[in-house]
Amino acid sequence: MLAQATVSQSPGIQPLPLDEPYLLEIVNISKGFPGVVALADVQLRVRPGSVLALMGENGAGKSTLMKIIAGIYQPDSGEIRLRGQPIVFETPLAAQKAGIAMIHQELNLMPHMSIAENIWIGREQLNSLHMVNHREMHRCTAELLARLRINLDPEEHVGNLSIAERQMVEIAKAVSYDSDILIMDEPTSAITEKEVEHLFSIIADLKSQGKGIVYITHKMNEVFAIADEVAVFRDGHYIGLQRADSMNSDSLISMMVGRELSQLFPVREAPIGELLLSVRDLSLDGVFKDVSFDLHAGEILGIAGLMGSGRTNVAETLFGITPSSSGQITLDGQPVRITDPHMAIEKGFALLTEDRKLSGLFPCLSVLENMEMAVLPLYSGNGFIQQKALRALCEDMCKKLRVKTPSLEQCIDTLSGGNQQKALLARWLMTNPRLLILDEPTRGIDVGAKAEIYRLISFLASEGMAVIMISSELPEVLGMSDRVMVMHEGELMGTLDRADATQEKVMHLASGLPVVH
Repeated sequence: MLAQATVSQSPGIQPLPLDEPYLLEIVNISKGFPGVVALADVQLRVRPGSVLALMGENGAGKSTLMKIIAGIYQPDSGEIRLRGQPIVFETPLAAQKAGIAMIHQELNLMPHMSIAENIWIGREQLNSLHMVNHREMHRCTAELLARLRINLDPEEHVGNLSIAERQMVEIAKAVSYDSDILIMDEPTSAITEKEVEHLFSIIADLKSQGKGIVYITHKMNEVFAIADEVAVFRDGHYIGLQRADSMNSDSLISMMVGRELSQLFPVREAPIGELLLSVRDLSLDGVFKDVSFDLHAGEILGIAGLMGSGRTNVAETLFGITPSSSGQITLDGQPVRITDPHMAIEKGFALLTEDRKLSGLFPCLSVLENMEMAVLPLYSGNGFIQQKALRALCEDMCKKLRVKTPSLEQCIDTLSGGNQQKALLARWLMTNPRLLILDEPTRGIDVGAKAEIYRLISFLASEGMAVIMISSELPEVLGMSDRVMVMHEGELMGTLDRADATQEKVMHLASGLPVVH
């Protein structure tokens, strides 16, 4: 029934063989929250021994559906079938017992406990006295980590691990349930390429054991590397399901956003203006040294480099978070020493930080309260806040940046990643900055929202704003920047003009090697 319904809804979809039963079927599930319909009559199916990639823009409803499958949310209508039988998961524990495990996008480990304690929490191995058998727990953990080729000590405290290592512990924990269905929500967002290959080998092992895997990602290359089938959601609706080998990135993007993204990076015609900022021999003891560059009005300067190269530290020093230990900054031909962010804002600087959850958002406050934060002093006096004028400014900025929210009173934590990022960008644009520093501006957001942010950055530059853009995505740096500055372990390796910059040259410099001409 479901396969027939799927085909009839989306004429372009190729029918799949029906001789094997589905491990999991989602039939006409709907879910609403105050002011928003998260899912409308969606469907999905997962086969044993296969990887189903679930794709869609931020806010498409992917994570909401996964939370319903994992028993965290209850659907308003519709049905979940497990091995053909209708089932209701009233709690996450019920879903776990039925054989469904989930690796969440946000890591959920206890930092003060060991790896072994985190993996077996609530399911600890007990001795004959019903006390925790730590030796047996250690043995089971060592065996599990060895099977997954994860080289970590079971007794190591999770708080001492890197983000990438914690992600591998989350993966090991999910596998430890020996579940038939494994949901992975952006499992590679915090791990290196080498660890991604490791994860893919684990997924291949799980497939060979007949497990069904639902894999949520924004990274196209991952979809075509490991997925057997691809399902697409858009604005809470099911769009279709196809075999991965019958698609390419263009057709997938078109399904996700409902339009062709023929020009992801906008072409800018406006000439670059006068010299705005000049930095000479900027250093921060033990972090980076002798960084020099010029920045003109209307110019986008990209900063590329590998993790730990010092890119973010340079941005934070320019903004006064960590004042420099030596070097000179000249603004409009006048030397300035920026000692704190308040001074930086007064000089017309704005910084969109790398980690919006850690250092950007106030998650418990509304969209309005988050947006007005940087301009609040300008709209207050005599103990009163000009709330009406502030609200009008925020509403206007929301319209300009197309922030999708039911209202400005909505808690910002409920918005999708792309809309959160646009709200934070709005916060800084309301200060009318002359220099906008963007640190990983499109991290964790989908291709449609990325295109909107690229257009916005391009428009701001064309209006004469100077932009520094730090990004780990090379196509983004090369597509948006007028010049690319490359760093390696705290040193500036070189600056490439747009016409000369290639991925190969940037990677050579980022690895500490001279450019090969």
